[in-house]
Amino acid sequence: MKMSNPGLLVLTGGDDVAVARGDIAKGQQLFADGLSVTALADIPAGHKIALRAVAQGQLVRKYGQSIGQASAALHPGDHVHVHNLQMPQTSSNHTLANVYQPTVQDDGGARFAGYVRADGRVGTRNYIGVISSVNCSATVCKQIAAAFDAGYLRDYPNVDGVVAITHDSGCGMGAKGEGIEILKRTLRGYADHVNFAGVLVIGLGCEVNQLAPLMEQLAERNAVLKAGLVIQDAGGTRETVQRGKELVNAMLDQVNSQQRSSVSASHLTVGLQCGGSDGYSGITANPALGAAVDLLVRHGGTAILSETPEIYGAEHLLTARAASAQIADKLMGRIHWWEAYVRQHDGDMNNNPSPGNKAGGITTILEKSLGAVAKAGSTGLMAVYEYGETVQRKGLVFMDTPGYDPVSATGQVAGGANLICFTTGRGSTYGCKPTPSLKVATNTRLFERMALDMDFNAGTIVDGEESVIEAGARLFALMLTTASGGKTCSEENGLGDNEFVPWQIGAVM
Repeated sequence: MKMSNPGLLVLTGGDDVAVARGDIAKGQQLFADGLSVTALADIPAGHKIALRAVAQGQLVRKYGQSIGQASAALHPGDHVHVHNLQMPQTSSNHTLANVYQPTVQDDGGARFAGYVRADGRVGTRNYIGVISSVNCSATVCKQIAAAFDAGYLRDYPNVDGVVAITHDSGCGMGAKGEGIEILKRTLRGYADHVNFAGVLVIGLGCEVNQLAPLMEQLAERNAVLKAGLVIQDAGGTRETVQRGKELVNAMLDQVNSQQRSSVSASHLTVGLQCGGSDGYSGITANPALGAAVDLLVRHGGTAILSETPEIYGAEHLLTARAASAQIADKLMGRIHWWEAYVRQHDGDMNNNPSPGNKAGGITTILEKSLGAVAKAGSTGLMAVYEYGETVQRKGLVFMDTPGYDPVSATGQVAGGANLICFTTGRGSTYGCKPTPSLKVATNTRLFERMALDMDFNAGTIVDGEESVIEAGARLFALMLTTASGGKTCSEENGLGDNEFVPWQIGAVM
């Protein structure tokens, strides 16, 4: 990234466009990449300005990669956005030689204070979960959890809370097939999540998604720290709520007895998210998170990159780092699945940049994807997982999820993520229980405007105050502090009780 002019950022020498560091006025003289241009229009901060002439129909380059093709001739100084830049007529077929190299492990001793469970896994939080098998038991779960508010738990300082994990599915669907399998996998992942010290699972009784498989997932747990209730067998709503309160109450002493202890950073599994992206996302927050991920992987930890529609057009940068041809093929298989899935529903892969993304300066999914992949850092791609599948491989892995943040993060948590790092340029307030979610702002203006929602300011990079590597080291330190119990802004604001959103796929009947 070159900061050759206070007003412009050139991400790779030879790019056709630069990014405005601040608002640019029409007629303003600018210099970048050895060129002088005059702004031909007012250009908002984070948006693109043409440095070079590009003929209509020709590809436009940013990050040293194609981000689309000119739908009209571009002249130096033009504002480059949806009015003159579009997706190519045919999808790109990038190929790169494989550059995978094993990561050299660091014995520097990065550590955090976590809850070591009986099976050796380590939690970053200490919750009790009340999980519904079906929407019909959701209200019962919420009423049970609501009884254990902060006042009730005052005498249990090591209990982070009692969380109702509810959803709007579980029945009215096929008893076999992709839809029910995804839901079962997701609920099993939450029931067995390391941040849940105790779990109560509640069903109605007649639903397609029966309770038994969820209870099987809890087989290895201490008998006091697991329980299941069926409303129809318990005698009804009020009876189930009362019995549920008694069961949770019986767990509190043992959950509260858990103590944090110092453990290696290798026990961290971090879900990587970006939402409300803007033109700075691929310049500041995502690369800084990528630098932090490199440190995490070097210390033996795991990072989960996801949001398959948001790596579309940049997948070649991941397959080139795959540890094997089979891993690369599996990733491409998911890309092809999404292409077919979108066609089946008369969709468009370029539909992904949201109105907020576009307002922030992102024009095409190719541009968004190139910036989003920066979250993954530079280490090898070690595995590809289905949605909600348990992540077992260390290092950088990929999980197939939609781009919708709550659905994507739900899959990552089901897979075992005990920390979420979430970059945002427009301002997301996402919270996630039982997993803490760090919000990383792409620009200082956002960080200051939403100070009570943003945990980390990556805008210091574009402000010229620190490098990507320096910001990444600072973010990695914050990740360790948060894993040790440091509260995130979303936790302080009480977010995270309503963000469990499993991916629904298939017919609702």
